[in-house]
Amino acid sequence: MSDYDPPMTPLEVLHEDHEILVVAKPPGLLSVPGKGEHLADCLLARVQEAFPMALLVHRLDRDTSGVMVFALSPHAQRHLGLQFEKRQVKKIYVARVWGRVEERTGTVDLLLIVDWPNRPRQKVCHETGKAAVTDWRVQRYGDGETRMRLMPKTGRSHQLRVHMQALGHPILGDPFYAEGAALEHERLMLHSEELRLRHPDGGAGMVFRQKAPF
Repeated sequence: MSDYDPPMTPLEVLHEDHEILVVAKPPGLLSVPGKGEHLADCLLARVQEAFPMALLVHRLDRDTSGVMVFALSPHAQRHLGLQFEKRQVKKIYVARVWGRVEERTGTVDLLLIVDWPNRPRQKVCHETGKAAVTDWRVQRYGDGETRMRLMPKTGRSHQLRVHMQALGHPILGDPFYAEGAALEHERLMLHSEELRLRHPDGGAGMVFRQKAPF
């Protein structure tokens, strides 16, 4: 990742209260720092500059954009962390994928594991992989591509990217799993558009959205 060139976009706050902070992550920015000084710039560091109390709850891939929630207290971090762990948080992504997906809805249920010689790539492995399930729905068709809504039931690393590749429809602009014309896009066409969770103070259901920029 020596070519890391994070965008200098200002922090975009979608929601802020006494327990949680919801922000829009730009594409190309790490969620957390990587190994080495050149990978220190990340969304967590930028958030903590403005909100020193902010604590990490979950991550998005460097090349994925969209809605991310941070906790503003240890209680909120525990509460939200358990919601993610118990798969109670509903996540909706938008993706543009290669080719025409003929069926209108479906589910990918394929075990995933890190591809050690090629990490951070992940791969399907029926013997030692961990459970990974993604529901999907076609939104509309474009020129040689399909716009999809992806609803992961689990939160494995690169899950949506590997699952779409396994369907035969890699996400456009994916530096790890797309090739040829599918790779030739200005960014990974994957965006976390919606998060549904319960507020750590009182448990009220909340929905946070940011429309996909593509």
